[in-house]
Amino acid sequence: MLVMRPAQMADLGEVQRLAADSPIGVTSLPDDVDRLSDKIAASEASFAAEVSFNGEESYFFVLEDAANGKLVGCSAIVASAGYSEPFYSFRNETFVHASRELKIHNKIHVLSQCHDLTGNSLLTSFYVVPELVGSAWSELNSRGRLLFVASHPERFADSVVTEIVGYSDEHGDSPFWDAIGRNFFDLNYAEAERLCGLKSRTFLAELMPHYPIYVPLLPDAAQEAMGQVHPRAQITFDILMREGFETDHYIDIFDGGPTLHARVSGIRSIAQSRVVPVKIGDAAKGGGRQYLVSNGQLQDYRAVLLELDYAPGKPVTLDLQAAEALGVGEGASVRLVAV
Repeated sequence: MLVMRPAQMADLGEVQRLAADSPIGVTSLPDDVDRLSDKIAASEASFAAEVSFNGEESYFFVLEDAANGKLVGCSAIVASAGYSEPFYSFRNETFVHASRELKIHNKIHVLSQCHDLTGNSLLTSFYVVPELVGSAWSELNSRGRLLFVASHPERFADSVVTEIVGYSDEHGDSPFWDAIGRNFFDLNYAEAERLCGLKSRTFLAELMPHYPIYVPLLPDAAQEAMGQVHPRAQITFDILMREGFETDHYIDIFDGGPTLHARVSGIRSIAQSRVVPVKIGDAAKGGGRQYLVSNGQLQDYRAVLLELDYAPGKPVTLDLQAAEALGVGEGASVRLVAV
């Protein structure tokens, strides 16, 4: 059984193994033991803190194979994007250039650097091992953190955003970066993202152009890359689009990947999840439906994927293995949502 739980410092070696295989552009999951150690330490402090509103907290989860203790995935939530440093995006806009005398009226697509998404909660650090991509376990790794938001709404903002890794080729070259960012730094895309992962994206973003960028002036390859998703990030994009996230308004300032946005109240895993009492017994033997199930706790948070024969308005029956994985007993409550 795979179990989603908060990361612990003892997971550091396994987390670094996952980080080493994550695609270029996932700067929130750097292949650096010191940065990952800081990330886990910050997460442990956040889970332990008493919180009444979203602030500087970050929550880092891992997906563990309970049979052997191996980690097969990870994901995270930052309570408030831009809390400790500016959170930059490119906003898609349209400028109008008109001349009454010449009877010309043109609408021009431009990109404007902005801080519009500051203060939103931010989904980051998603990764699953290749053999789980496209499976229901990917849903658990991504949506399990949304069930955590549903159980602890006071810790998060009313809206959630996430940056999806944009297109780069097999050599790690990004047409969007080459057209814009590389003009301001003597770095290729892979080197820039590695530097951001080790330090911060802010110091590079602050040297990017602050004036509007006229999209028609960009090379065709850069224009085509805008809003494109890296193949290895497609699973993240697809899951969150099914959750009700929207795109088109913002893109990443480095690789042009889409930035997704959703109101918490409209996210499927939050709006459609239900808190139900637990009954310990024999679980469904075929014919049931797959559900994501979480225990709603904080430091002992757990989420699993189960096949259940659940009827709305009634207790949910869990077998002993599932109940132990979730750390719940007879009469406790769990939060569940259909896959």
